[in-house]
This record gives sequence, structure tokens and C-alpha cells, in this order.
Amino acid sequence: MIPTQTLSRFIHSQRRLHPNSSGELSDLLVSISLAVKLIAQMVATAGFKGLHGYTGKTNIHGEETKKLDEEADEVLVELLGSSGHFGLLVSEERDTVIATQATSSEGKYVIAFDPLDGSSNIGSNIPTGTIFCIFRRKDLSRPASEQDFCQGRSSLVAAGYSVYGAKTSFVYSAGSGVHGFTLDPTIGEFVLTEPAIKIPERGSIFSINEGNTCWWSAGTKKFIDELKAKNLSADSPYSGRYVGSLVADFDRTIRRGGVFLYPVDSRRPKGRLRLLYECVPLAFIAEQAGGVATNGEKAILDIVPNDIHQRSSFLAGSPYEMEWYKRVAGAG
Repeated sequence: MIPTQTLSRFIHSQRRLHPNSSGELSDLLVSISLAVKLIAQMVATAGFKGLHGYTGKTNIHGEETKKLDEEADEVLVELLGSSGHFGLLVSEERDTVIATQATSSEGKYVIAFDPLDGSSNIGSNIPTGTIFCIFRRKDLSRPASEQDFCQGRSSLVAAGYSVYGAKTSFVYSAGSGVHGFTLDPTIGEFVLTEPAIKIPERGSIFSINEGNTCWWSAGTKKFIDELKAKNLSADSPYSGRYVGSLVADFDRTIRRGGVFLYPVDSRRPKGRLRLLYECVPLAFIAEQAGGVATNGEKAILDIVPNDIHQRSSFLAGSPYEMEWYKRVAGAG
């Protein structure tokens, strides 16, 4: 019998490919996976523990916070903050950066995360998830600062997400492809189930909230109309699939191909999703899997954030559909 390849074994085996590595990034990824296990258990038992519903508070985005959001946030901050490898943390649930034990010159990295994406769907048994990305600090000779998050693709060392649904998955990349793991509850470990995830060159599914149609640009409307039209040469009409949970819709797009869109519209001219801890990590995964991720005009990873809570539009998918969107919508 072939031994099970667990996430921790896989991560440390990848480290051996880099003999000069300090092992800090490996430790961090393992710490994140532990947090994901704990959050998965919280999500599964939220109904028993009274974690459904709202806290009565609002976050920096003016959104009502949910009990489970706060619990997931605290798990990640506690586990990652005590690791000694991070200079600062940024969470969707916090107004400002979070100092850790290694805020001075010890921690080599900073991390941004959305602790529980799609939490409003918990009561409906719809998949939720956690999203994260890790940046290398600009200058280890000075204390970590918010500017360490305002960097481009060259400083992004790893990113990933989990999905809490019929199974708990953990998908990540450290710059050498995308690897998928599934939590095996019988041993309490993530096991390697997809060693090299590649998005299909083209798909047959589009994913967008069509309830926003009246606010879309003419280009977006035209693109969606073409996907829905009968056109044998383009293998259309495409099937529409929209869960309303970012990680769930993105995960399906990466695995089955097609396109996911959350474009700008007349109500949200800057977009709705958060650039740093939603768009950037998923764009990194998309590119590592052979896909494309843009804001409609340029690659997401070519955008340098100027604020930790900056918003953006987000369009990601197979090369074929993304080129189609560019051609039809007139994006640069």
C-alpha cells in the first residue's frame, strides 16, 4: 500500500527542493492548515454552539459581522500570531493591521486573510471558506508596517484557500503549481488528492450574479449575452452556475473551467471584493493553475494595493473565456 501523502509531509518535501530555505514558510503553511481544521469543525457545529447570526457590530466595510466570522478570525490570529514568523497580519474583520510577537525584525513575512468567506450562507448549508496570501517583508532592518502589504507579485510567496462543504479542502501554491488536499476525518489530516491542479483551456460554465444586470456596463452585458446565446461554433450556450460564495464559485471554475465574474458596475465603480485578501490570493492560484485573473483592464497581480482594505473588480477563468471577455467588453 502506498503511504498517504499528508499536507505536512508534502510541504516539507517541497522544502527539500530549496536547500537554503529556513523552513519558516513551511511552518506557516502547516499552521494555517491547523487553523483551517479548527474552523472547519466550528462551521460543522455552529448550529449546536449558537454561532449562527450576527454580533450586532459592523466591520471596516460597513457590513454586519457574524459570530462565526469573529470566531474564525480569532483562531487565525491566535495560531499565526504566536508562530514567530509573521511581522503583521491583516484580516477582513479588523480595521487596522494586527501586531504579532514578531512585529520587529524577527518575522520574515506578513499575511492577509479572509477568515470565513461566504459566512452569510452558513444557515443555508452553502459552502464557505478561508482565503489567505503571504508576502515577504520589504526590509527586515525595520519593524513591519502596513507598507509590507502594499507590494506587487514579486513579493507574494504563497497563497491559498479552503472550502468547507461536503468535504473540507485545502488548496495552495508556493509558486510551483497548485496542489489540492482533502481532509480525511478518520486520521484528522489533509491528504494529497490533486498534486497539480490545472484549469481547462476552456470550459462551459459562467458564474456571475445576474441580479446585478441592471447595473452592469454595456460590455459586461454583451459578454454574458453571448455566453447565453446559441452558437455552435463557440459551444454555447454556456451553463450558469452561481453559488454566491466566492471560494465555492472560484473553486468550481478552477476545476471545471469557464469564467467567474464580479465586475464593476454603476453602484460599485471600484468593485466590491477586497483586493488584498480576496482577489490577490485567488489570482495567484488562478495564474499558477494556468488561468487568467484581471480587474477587467489589467492582471490583478500587476496591481499594487494602496490600502489594506482596497476594493476591486475580479474576473478569473480559463484563457479562452478570459480572452473572449477582453475582446467583447473592449478591456485593455
